[in-house]
Amino acid sequence: MRIGGALVCILMLLLAGCASDGGGRYAQQDDAYPDAPADVSDVPDAVPKDEPLAKSGNRSTYEVWGETYHVLSDPSGYVEEGDASWYGTKFQGYDTASGETYDMYKMSAAHRTLPLPTYVRVTNLDNRRSVIVRVNDRGPFHGDRLIDLSYAAAARLDILGDGTGHVRVEAIDPKQWAEQHKPSTESASDGDVAKESSGVPAREPAQGAVEEASAAGASQQDRATERQGGTKQYVQVAALSSATRAKALEKRLQGLVSRPVRVREEASVYRVQVGPVHDASHLDSIKAELQAAGFDQSFVVSATE
Repeated sequence: MRIGGALVCILMLLLAGCASDGGGRYAQQDDAYPDAPADVSDVPDAVPKDEPLAKSGNRSTYEVWGETYHVLSDPSGYVEEGDASWYGTKFQGYDTASGETYDMYKMSAAHRTLPLPTYVRVTNLDNRRSVIVRVNDRGPFHGDRLIDLSYAAAARLDILGDGTGHVRVEAIDPKQWAEQHKPSTESASDGDVAKESSGVPAREPAQGAVEEASAAGASQQDRATERQGGTKQYVQVAALSSATRAKALEKRLQGLVSRPVRVREEASVYRVQVGPVHDASHLDSIKAELQAAGFDQSFVVSATE
């Protein structure tokens, strides 16, 4: 019964890696809850850290079921909204595309185009619950879903019951995360960091942690650029793998901000940017507009970026 699935798995391994359970790992309708579900409400977020790319699952392009996917070379600035699903017992203990073993009780996820591994913040847009997960697998290849979450992550976002949920996925820069979360005293611990992004409803963007939100995704060079005047700059909102989604976001932003919005394509990555901005003193107000609209991780780039 597993021979056909094994052939599919061999093909998938050659392209992008797949679970040892064969091609059937993408059939969500065959998945299931644990027989005796553990309490995962206190499972901590994944803690972002700088890691090398996984040895498998990172080919620049791969094909699944006739569809070709392009893996992003750099996840910086990636923000996208879409539907999240989850995977559970059927894949428990099998290999992920990165070669690691899937553990549904850890904060992990599968994504079609982000590099493996990538740390992302996933926010349930219906209830504002937010978690941080480590992307170490490929998928979902079912319909138009954006991300597959581990059982634990889905439970904390409260999407287990419906099976899917509408979410925002935002890439996290591990170096900037570490800089922003340096303990100020000996009493600061990983537990304190976990509280910041626990699965309880997040505050509305206009009332959230402004310092962290405005700094996320901006490198030291970007911040230095913001202080300079007289050069043409843009505020980048997202870097997407889909031209259709980028155009949809461009149209949405045009109704939210007082500046022009453009989509800049480079190497199959569609960067949605607000501008140009000639006066650096206006950058903060633009980012404040974006933050109020729910886009917390915008950052400044030069006209050539």
